[in-house]
Amino acid sequence: MADGVEVDVVVVGAGFAGLYAVHDLRRRGFRVRAFERGDGVGGTWFWNRYPGARCDIESMEYSYSFDEDLQQEWTWSRRYPTQPEMLAYAEHVADRFDLRRDITFGTNVTGALYDERRDVWTVATDGGEQVTTRFLVLATGVLSATRVPEFPGLERFRGEVHHTARWPVGGVDVTGKRVGVIGTGSSGIQAVPQLAALAARLTVFQRTANYSISAENDALTEEQIRETKQNYAALREKARRSFTGSTTPIHRQSALAVSAEERHAQFEERWRLGGFPFLGSYDDVMRDLDANALAAEFVRGKIRSIVRDPAVADLLTPTDHPIGSKRICVDTDYFATYNLDHVRLVSVRERPIAEITETGLRTGDEHHDLDVLVLATGFDAMTGSFTRIDIRGRGGRTLAQKWAEGARTYLGVMTAGFPNLFTLTGPGSPAVLCNMFLAIEQHVDWVGRLLTTMAEQGHDVVEPTVASEEEWTAHVDEAADGTLYKHANSWYVGSNVPGKPRVFLPYAGGVGRYRKICDSVADDGYRGFVLGRAGAGVPA
Repeated sequence: MADGVEVDVVVVGAGFAGLYAVHDLRRRGFRVRAFERGDGVGGTWFWNRYPGARCDIESMEYSYSFDEDLQQEWTWSRRYPTQPEMLAYAEHVADRFDLRRDITFGTNVTGALYDERRDVWTVATDGGEQVTTRFLVLATGVLSATRVPEFPGLERFRGEVHHTARWPVGGVDVTGKRVGVIGTGSSGIQAVPQLAALAARLTVFQRTANYSISAENDALTEEQIRETKQNYAALREKARRSFTGSTTPIHRQSALAVSAEERHAQFEERWRLGGFPFLGSYDDVMRDLDANALAAEFVRGKIRSIVRDPAVADLLTPTDHPIGSKRICVDTDYFATYNLDHVRLVSVRERPIAEITETGLRTGDEHHDLDVLVLATGFDAMTGSFTRIDIRGRGGRTLAQKWAEGARTYLGVMTAGFPNLFTLTGPGSPAVLCNMFLAIEQHVDWVGRLLTTMAEQGHDVVEPTVASEEEWTAHVDEAADGTLYKHANSWYVGSNVPGKPRVFLPYAGGVGRYRKICDSVADDGYRGFVLGRAGAGVPA
C-alpha cells in the first residue's frame, strides 16, 4: 500500500451491512476500520426503538446466510422479529465474530476527501480524527437519514418531542398522557396501537392513507424452525434467484383471468397469510392497473369491515395510489385501534398543520392539546445518508452536487467521479424492494470479490465509466416503467422531501435478474469499470 495509508478500507456504519462488510473484508486479509455514530451495533435496529417497532420481512429469511453455524445456533421467536430481538441478533453477531474491535462507536463521519494525486481517501470524524484509506465503503443505511418537516413553532413545544427513528434508549412513558402522532407510514402504523394502549388520549395526524396488511405475527413452532433450518441451503438459493428475495411464491396467474369467486378466495387466502405475500396473490398485481385495482378494493373492503365509524374508515381508505406502489405496511391491530373511544384521526390533507404551539398543535381553527408529540415523518430515503456526509471526489465535487438532479450509479454500487467509493444497498440497487439481508450479502460479497481481484492483479483504483453509469441509470428507469411504482408519490421517488428531484431510486427488475447482471459484469473483467494503479490516473 502507498505511504501514509493507514487502513485498506474504512466502513461507515455498523448496522447489518457494516457488520458483514467488516467481517468479510477482514477475512479476505484487508485492514478494516469502521465508524458508527451510535453507541452500539444494529443500525436501524439500534435507533428505531419506538413502541411496536418490528421487521416486516419474516425472521428466518431476514437474517444472515453467510455462516451455517450462525444459522443453526440462532433461534427466532416469532414470524416477524421485534426491535429488541433484531438488536439482540446484531449484538450476537458482533460478539460471535469479534467485530467490535475494529469499530469506533459514538463517532460520526463528517466528511471524506479524495486525493487524486495519491488515489486515497481522507476520512474526517466529529471527534477530530482523520484516517487515510484506499477504499471507502458507505454502509450508512438507506433509511437512516431522518426527516423532520419544518413545522412552524416546533421549537416552542414544551412537551416531549420524539422522532420514531431516534427513540430514547429508556423508552418514553406515555401512560395517561395526551399523545399526538404525525405520520402514518410504516413506523406510525406500528406505533399507534402500542401508544393507544397506554395514552389517555391519542390523536393521529394523517396526510396520506396507506394500505396495510395484518402481520399475523404468530410464534414460530419448533417444527417450523426445525424444517427451515434443515432446508436452509435450498431456501436461501431459491430466495437469491427469486424476484423479491423471498421464498413465498408469487401466484403465477392473472387476476383478470379468473372468476370473481376464485379471485376473492385467493385474496382471502393471502390476507390470512398476512404481510407482503398479499402482493403475490396474482403475478400482475404490481404490473397491471386493472389487476391492482381488484386487490386494492379487497383491502379497502377489509378496512371498512374493521373500522366501525364510516367517516373514519373513509379517511383510512387509500384511493390515490395503487396498492404496493408505496411500500406496503404490515401491522398488528392498526385499523381496529380507531374503534377505541380515546383515539382520534385528523386529516391534515383537509386541514393542514398550521403551527406547533407551546402546548400542542393547531390544524385550521382547532387546537389539539398534547403532552407528547411523536414524529413518524420518515427519512430522506436512499440518498440522504450518503449526501449528508461531505464527500468530495474528483475535482472537489461533492456527492450531493453530483446527485442534485437525481442519484446516478452503476449497479447501485459505485458512482463515476468517486473512485474506490462503494455505496452498499444504494440507489440503483433492489435493496429496499427485497429482503435487505439478501441485498446486503450480495453487495458485500461482490465488493469483496472485486477488491480481492484488484489485489491479485496489482490494481489500486476502480471507478465506473460515465457511459456505464448512464446506461445503468436508464435501465433502472426502464425497469420501473414495467411496474406501477411510478404511479405514487413516495419516498421511492423522493417526493416526501421538498425539492428532491423526482427520480425512481431502487432497481425494480428483480433480485435474481440483478444478481445475474452483477455476476456477468464481474465475470467479464468488471465490464463498465476502469481499474488502474495508484497515481497513474484512471479516466472515467
